[in-house]
Amino acid sequence: MLTGYLGVIGKFIKMKITVILLVTGVISVFFKSDIQMDIVKESTIDSLGACQGVSIQHGKALLYGDREVGMIRQFSFDKDTLVYDHKECKLTIDGKNIINHPTGIAYHGDMPVFMGNSVKPPKGETAWKAFIYYINWNGLWKTGTLDGNLLKTIEDDACIQGTRPEYVKYHNKWYVATADYGNHGNEVRLYDPERLSHCSKTSEPGVLYKKFTCTPWVQNLYWLDDKGIIVLIQNQIEGRKWRFTYVDLEKSIQTGQQEVIKEVNVDARGDELEGFAFTGQADKGIAVTSSRKNNVNYMHIGW
Repeated sequence: MLTGYLGVIGKFIKMKITVILLVTGVISVFFKSDIQMDIVKESTIDSLGACQGVSIQHGKALLYGDREVGMIRQFSFDKDTLVYDHKECKLTIDGKNIINHPTGIAYHGDMPVFMGNSVKPPKGETAWKAFIYYINWNGLWKTGTLDGNLLKTIEDDACIQGTRPEYVKYHNKWYVATADYGNHGNEVRLYDPERLSHCSKTSEPGVLYKKFTCTPWVQNLYWLDDKGIIVLIQNQIEGRKWRFTYVDLEKSIQTGQQEVIKEVNVDARGDELEGFAFTGQADKGIAVTSSRKNNVNYMHIGW
Protein backbone atom coordinates (compact mmCIF):
# COMPACT_ATOMS: atom_id res chain seq x y z
CA MET A 1 0.00 0.00 0.00
CA LEU A 2 2.86 2.35 0.90
CA THR A 3 4.53 1.56 -2.44
CA GLY A 4 1.35 2.50 -4.32
CA TYR A 5 1.04 5.74 -2.36
CA LEU A 6 4.64 6.69 -3.12
CA GLY A 7 4.05 5.89 -6.78
CA VAL A 8 1.12 8.33 -6.93
CA ILE A 9 3.21 11.05 -5.31
CA GLY A 10 6.02 10.40 -7.77
CA LYS A 11 3.69 10.75 -10.74
CA PHE A 12 2.29 14.02 -9.31
CA ILE A 13 5.78 15.47 -8.80
CA LYS A 14 6.83 14.43 -12.30
CA MET A 15 3.68 16.01 -13.79
CA LYS A 16 4.25 19.24 -11.84
CA ILE A 17 7.88 19.46 -13.01
CA THR A 18 6.75 18.90 -16.59
CA VAL A 19 4.23 21.74 -16.34
CA ILE A 20 6.88 24.07 -14.91
CA LEU A 21 9.27 23.19 -17.72
CA LEU A 22 6.57 23.77 -20.34
CA VAL A 23 5.65 27.16 -18.90
CA THR A 24 9.31 28.13 -18.57
CA GLY A 25 9.87 27.04 -22.15
CA VAL A 26 6.99 29.17 -23.44
CA ILE A 27 8.28 32.23 -21.62
CA SER A 28 11.83 31.61 -22.83
CA VAL A 29 10.74 31.16 -26.44
CA PHE A 30 8.66 34.31 -26.34
CA PHE A 31 11.34 36.57 -24.92
CA LYS A 32 13.93 35.23 -27.36
CA SER A 33 11.59 35.32 -30.34
CA ASP A 34 12.60 37.36 -33.37
CA ILE A 35 9.57 39.61 -33.78
CA GLN A 36 9.15 40.50 -37.44
CA MET A 37 6.88 43.19 -38.88
CA ASP A 38 6.21 43.41 -42.60
CA ILE A 39 3.95 45.65 -44.68
CA VAL A 40 1.63 43.45 -46.74
CA LYS A 41 -0.58 46.17 -48.22
CA GLU A 42 -0.46 49.96 -48.58
CA SER A 43 -3.50 52.18 -49.08
CA THR A 44 -4.47 55.84 -49.18
CA ILE A 45 -7.37 57.15 -47.09
CA ASP A 46 -8.30 60.77 -47.66
CA SER A 47 -10.06 63.41 -45.54
CA LEU A 48 -7.83 62.78 -42.51
CA GLY A 49 -5.36 65.61 -42.97
CA ALA A 50 -2.08 64.29 -41.64
CA CYS A 51 -3.17 61.06 -39.93
CA GLN A 52 -1.93 61.01 -36.35
CA GLY A 53 -3.02 57.62 -35.06
CA VAL A 54 -5.35 54.63 -35.04
CA SER A 55 -7.44 53.14 -32.24
CA ILE A 56 -9.22 49.78 -32.53
CA GLN A 57 -12.45 49.70 -30.51
CA HIS A 58 -15.20 47.06 -30.61
CA GLY A 59 -13.98 45.75 -33.95
CA LYS A 60 -13.87 49.20 -35.55
CA ALA A 61 -10.84 51.24 -36.61
CA LEU A 62 -10.84 54.88 -35.56
CA LEU A 63 -8.40 57.01 -37.55
CA TYR A 64 -7.69 60.49 -36.24
CA GLY A 65 -5.93 63.41 -37.86
CA ASP A 66 -5.43 67.17 -38.10
CA ARG A 67 -7.49 68.12 -41.13
CA GLU A 68 -8.87 71.69 -41.14
CA VAL A 69 -9.80 70.76 -37.56
CA GLY A 70 -8.86 67.79 -35.40
CA MET A 71 -11.15 64.90 -36.23
CA ILE A 72 -11.85 61.15 -35.95
CA ARG A 73 -13.36 58.85 -38.59
CA GLN A 74 -14.75 55.35 -38.04
CA PHE A 75 -14.03 52.42 -40.36
CA SER A 76 -15.14 48.79 -40.57
CA PHE A 77 -12.99 45.86 -41.67
CA ASP A 78 -13.69 44.13 -44.97
CA LYS A 79 -11.06 41.40 -44.77
CA ASP A 80 -7.80 43.35 -45.17
CA THR A 81 -9.42 46.64 -46.20
CA LEU A 82 -10.90 49.50 -44.19
CA VAL A 83 -14.31 50.75 -45.30
CA TYR A 84 -15.56 54.16 -44.15
CA ASP A 85 -18.71 53.95 -41.98
CA HIS A 86 -19.69 57.56 -42.72
CA LYS A 87 -19.25 58.41 -39.05
CA GLU A 88 -17.06 61.36 -38.14
CA CYS A 89 -16.39 63.49 -35.08
CA LYS A 90 -14.91 66.97 -35.16
CA LEU A 91 -12.87 67.93 -32.11
CA THR A 92 -14.39 71.40 -31.92
CA ILE A 93 -16.53 73.54 -29.61
CA ASP A 94 -18.78 76.17 -31.21
CA GLY A 95 -16.87 75.47 -34.41
CA LYS A 96 -13.54 76.36 -32.79
CA ASN A 97 -10.69 73.89 -33.24
CA ILE A 98 -9.93 72.55 -29.73
CA ILE A 99 -7.88 69.36 -30.21
CA ASN A 100 -6.13 70.57 -33.33
CA HIS A 101 -3.32 67.99 -33.28
CA PRO A 102 -4.72 64.82 -31.67
CA THR A 103 -2.00 62.53 -30.32
CA GLY A 104 -3.38 59.43 -28.67
CA ILE A 105 -6.69 58.05 -27.41
CA ALA A 106 -6.74 56.33 -24.01
CA TYR A 107 -9.79 54.07 -24.08
CA HIS A 108 -10.52 51.03 -21.93
CA GLY A 109 -13.97 49.70 -21.12
CA ASP A 110 -15.97 52.05 -18.92
CA MET A 111 -12.94 53.94 -17.62
CA PRO A 112 -12.51 57.68 -18.34
CA VAL A 113 -11.55 58.42 -21.95
CA PHE A 114 -8.65 60.78 -22.56
CA MET A 115 -7.22 62.34 -25.73
CA GLY A 116 -3.90 64.10 -26.14
CA ASN A 117 -2.94 67.28 -27.96
CA SER A 118 0.69 68.21 -28.56
CA VAL A 119 1.25 71.79 -29.68
CA LYS A 120 4.57 72.93 -31.13
CA PRO A 121 5.98 76.13 -29.61
CA PRO A 122 5.50 79.40 -31.52
CA LYS A 123 8.46 80.73 -33.47
CA GLY A 124 11.14 82.02 -31.09
CA GLU A 125 9.98 79.81 -28.18
CA THR A 126 11.17 76.35 -27.16
CA ALA A 127 8.58 75.02 -24.70
CA TRP A 128 5.93 72.66 -26.07
CA LYS A 129 2.36 72.87 -24.83
CA ALA A 130 0.68 69.55 -24.14
CA PHE A 131 -2.89 68.96 -23.03
CA ILE A 132 -4.90 65.89 -22.06
CA TYR A 133 -8.67 66.10 -22.48
CA TYR A 134 -11.17 64.11 -20.42
CA ILE A 135 -14.04 63.42 -22.81
CA ASN A 136 -17.61 62.17 -22.66
CA TRP A 137 -16.90 59.55 -25.33
CA ASN A 138 -20.46 58.41 -25.93
CA GLY A 139 -21.63 62.01 -26.11
CA LEU A 140 -18.91 62.87 -28.62
CA TRP A 141 -20.10 60.15 -30.99
CA LYS A 142 -23.74 61.05 -30.43
CA THR A 143 -23.39 64.76 -31.31
CA GLY A 144 -20.28 64.61 -33.51
CA THR A 145 -18.46 67.44 -31.70
CA LEU A 146 -16.98 68.29 -28.30
CA ASP A 147 -19.85 70.67 -27.55
CA GLY A 148 -21.05 69.66 -24.08
CA ASN A 149 -18.71 66.65 -24.12
CA LEU A 150 -15.41 68.12 -22.95
CA LEU A 151 -15.37 67.28 -19.24
CA LYS A 152 -11.89 68.52 -18.30
CA THR A 153 -8.84 70.14 -19.89
CA ILE A 154 -5.60 69.09 -18.18
CA GLU A 155 -2.25 70.70 -18.87
CA ASP A 156 0.35 67.95 -19.11
CA ASP A 157 3.11 70.04 -17.56
CA ALA A 158 4.86 66.91 -16.23
CA CYS A 159 5.77 66.08 -19.82
CA ILE A 160 9.02 67.01 -21.52
CA GLN A 161 7.76 67.23 -25.10
CA GLY A 162 4.21 66.31 -26.07
CA THR A 163 1.66 63.81 -24.79
CA ARG A 164 0.13 60.61 -26.22
CA PRO A 165 -2.16 58.83 -23.72
CA GLU A 166 -2.77 55.06 -23.73
CA TYR A 167 -4.15 52.74 -21.03
CA VAL A 168 -1.73 50.15 -19.60
CA LYS A 169 -2.04 47.72 -16.69
CA TYR A 170 0.50 47.54 -13.89
CA HIS A 171 0.03 45.27 -10.86
CA ASN A 172 -3.63 44.66 -11.79
CA LYS A 173 -4.50 48.35 -11.92
CA TRP A 174 -5.04 50.46 -15.05
CA TYR A 175 -3.03 53.64 -15.62
CA VAL A 176 -2.81 56.22 -18.38
CA ALA A 177 0.65 56.03 -19.92
CA THR A 178 2.15 58.76 -22.07
CA ALA A 179 5.56 59.54 -23.57
CA ASP A 180 7.71 62.31 -25.03
CA TYR A 181 8.75 62.89 -28.62
CA GLY A 182 11.99 64.85 -28.28
CA ASN A 183 15.60 63.73 -28.48
CA HIS A 184 16.67 64.21 -24.86
CA GLY A 185 15.32 63.31 -21.43
CA ASN A 186 12.49 61.24 -22.84
CA GLU A 187 10.20 59.38 -20.44
CA VAL A 188 7.23 57.07 -20.32
CA ARG A 189 4.99 58.20 -17.46
CA LEU A 190 2.04 56.48 -15.78
CA TYR A 191 -0.78 58.68 -14.47
CA ASP A 192 -3.53 57.65 -12.07
CA PRO A 193 -6.71 57.94 -14.19
CA GLU A 194 -8.96 58.95 -11.28
CA ARG A 195 -6.65 61.76 -10.17
CA LEU A 196 -6.01 62.72 -13.79
CA SER A 197 -9.73 63.19 -14.42
CA HIS A 198 -9.96 65.69 -11.54
CA CYS A 199 -6.70 67.65 -11.86
CA SER A 200 -5.82 70.79 -13.81
CA LYS A 201 -2.12 69.93 -14.23
CA THR A 202 -0.33 66.59 -14.28
CA SER A 203 2.31 68.01 -11.92
CA GLU A 204 -0.27 68.05 -9.11
CA PRO A 205 0.42 65.63 -6.22
CA GLY A 206 -0.63 62.03 -6.76
CA VAL A 207 -1.23 62.23 -10.52
CA LEU A 208 2.13 60.83 -11.64
CA TYR A 209 2.49 57.26 -10.36
CA LYS A 210 5.60 55.81 -12.02
CA LYS A 211 7.96 56.66 -14.88
CA PHE A 212 11.01 55.39 -16.77
CA THR A 213 13.35 56.80 -19.40
CA CYS A 214 13.00 55.85 -23.05
CA THR A 215 14.59 56.46 -26.44
CA PRO A 216 13.66 59.46 -28.65
CA TRP A 217 10.94 60.16 -31.18
CA VAL A 218 7.97 58.32 -29.63
CA GLN A 219 4.88 59.15 -31.67
CA ASN A 220 2.39 56.89 -29.91
CA LEU A 221 2.01 53.94 -27.54
CA TYR A 222 0.26 50.58 -27.77
CA TRP A 223 -0.42 48.18 -24.89
CA LEU A 224 -0.29 44.39 -25.32
CA ASP A 225 -2.19 43.33 -22.23
CA ASP A 226 -1.72 39.57 -22.57
CA LYS A 227 2.05 39.99 -22.75
CA GLY A 228 2.69 42.89 -20.36
CA ILE A 229 4.38 44.75 -23.19
CA ILE A 230 4.16 48.42 -24.10
CA VAL A 231 5.07 49.14 -27.71
CA LEU A 232 6.80 52.44 -28.40
CA ILE A 233 5.75 53.57 -31.87
CA GLN A 234 8.69 55.68 -32.96
CA ASN A 235 10.67 57.36 -35.70
CA GLN A 236 14.31 56.35 -36.18
CA ILE A 237 15.22 60.00 -36.72
CA GLU A 238 13.12 63.11 -36.18
CA GLY A 239 9.99 62.86 -38.31
CA ARG A 240 11.28 60.01 -40.48
CA LYS A 241 11.52 56.21 -40.72
CA TRP A 242 9.69 53.53 -38.77
CA ARG A 243 10.61 51.92 -35.46
CA PHE A 244 8.65 49.69 -33.08
CA THR A 245 10.21 49.06 -29.67
CA TYR A 246 8.70 46.25 -27.59
CA VAL A 247 9.31 47.07 -23.92
CA ASP A 248 8.75 45.02 -20.77
CA LEU A 249 6.67 47.39 -18.62
CA GLU A 250 7.25 45.63 -15.29
CA LYS A 251 11.05 45.51 -15.64
CA SER A 252 11.22 49.06 -17.00
CA ILE A 253 9.40 50.47 -13.99
CA GLN A 254 11.65 48.46 -11.66
CA THR A 255 14.88 49.73 -13.25
CA GLY A 256 13.72 53.23 -14.22
CA GLN A 257 14.71 52.78 -17.86
CA GLN A 258 13.19 51.00 -20.83
CA GLU A 259 13.92 47.26 -20.84
CA VAL A 260 13.76 46.30 -24.51
CA ILE A 261 12.51 42.90 -25.62
CA LYS A 262 12.87 43.66 -29.32
CA GLU A 263 13.43 46.73 -31.52
CA VAL A 264 12.00 46.41 -35.02
CA ASN A 265 12.98 48.85 -37.78
CA VAL A 266 10.88 48.82 -40.94
CA ASP A 267 13.29 50.28 -43.45
CA ALA A 268 10.96 49.83 -46.43
CA ARG A 269 9.39 53.16 -45.55
CA GLY A 270 11.11 56.48 -44.90
CA ASP A 271 8.08 58.62 -44.06
CA GLU A 272 6.76 59.65 -40.64
CA LEU A 273 5.20 56.77 -38.73
CA GLU A 274 2.49 58.20 -36.44
CA GLY A 275 0.49 55.33 -34.98
CA PHE A 276 -0.05 51.58 -34.84
CA ALA A 277 -2.56 49.12 -33.41
CA PHE A 278 -3.15 45.40 -33.57
CA THR A 279 -6.45 44.63 -35.24
CA GLY A 280 -7.53 42.13 -32.58
CA GLN A 281 -5.37 39.35 -34.03
CA ALA A 282 -1.83 38.79 -32.77
CA ASP A 283 -0.39 38.62 -36.28
CA LYS A 284 -2.18 41.59 -37.89
CA GLY A 285 -1.84 45.32 -37.36
CA ILE A 286 -2.42 48.71 -38.95
CA ALA A 287 0.26 51.41 -39.12
CA VAL A 288 -0.59 54.98 -40.10
CA THR A 289 1.57 57.84 -41.30
CA SER A 290 1.22 61.57 -41.88
CA SER A 291 1.84 61.13 -45.62
CA ARG A 292 -0.79 62.07 -48.20
CA LYS A 293 -0.30 58.76 -50.02
CA ASN A 294 -0.09 55.26 -48.54
CA ASN A 295 -0.99 56.64 -45.14
CA VAL A 296 -2.70 53.41 -43.97
CA ASN A 297 -0.62 50.23 -44.00
CA TYR A 298 -1.64 46.67 -43.20
CA MET A 299 1.06 44.67 -41.45
CA HIS A 300 1.87 41.05 -40.66
CA ILE A 301 3.57 40.41 -37.32
CA GLY A 302 5.56 37.22 -36.84
CA TRP A 303 6.34 36.15 -33.28
